Amino acid sequence: MEFIIRAMIKEDWEAVAAIYKEGIDIKIATYQSEVPTYEDWDMSHIKSCRLVAEADNKIIGWIALTPCSSRCVFAGVAEVSIYIKKEYHGNHVGEKLLQAIISESEKEGFWTLQSAIIDINKASIALHTKVGFRMVGYREKIAKDLNGEWSNLVLMEKRSPVI
Repeated sequence: MEFIIRAMIKEDWEAVAAIYKEGIDIKIATYQSEVPTYEDWDMSHIKSCRLVAEADNKIIGWIALTPCSSRCVFAGVAEVSIYIKKEYHGNHVGEKLLQAIISESEKEGFWTLQSAIIDINKASIALHTKVGFRMVGYREKIAKDLNGEWSNLVLMEKRSPVI
């Protein structure tokens, strides 16, 4: 399958939000219960590390980083959010987006990327592992999922080889 990866722009938000909503609806990708406004999303995400995958002029996936802390000593650590349109799962879109954000983040001075993945989301865990993330922790019954059930998180990270 042919697709390109490019920087996300504000005009992509409608498609990005729709893909995010799909992730919410499957109830294993996030604890979020609704898609934020663009303004809220924009304020919470790092401006330089936002990418989309596009096929036939249609957004099919996105990835972005959020800061892990406001403390200056953690300025090079960010959390990954990645969502792929359901019908494009299995087409290496996630793998290519993760590889691209790793490269982009290193250019921007990030030395650690991390992900907190709901433990039943085996596909996301496998995807992160495939591109070099490793499990660094496990949090039991950390939050209730969208069904109101306690769930666990797998904590994964990717360290830059340039540190």
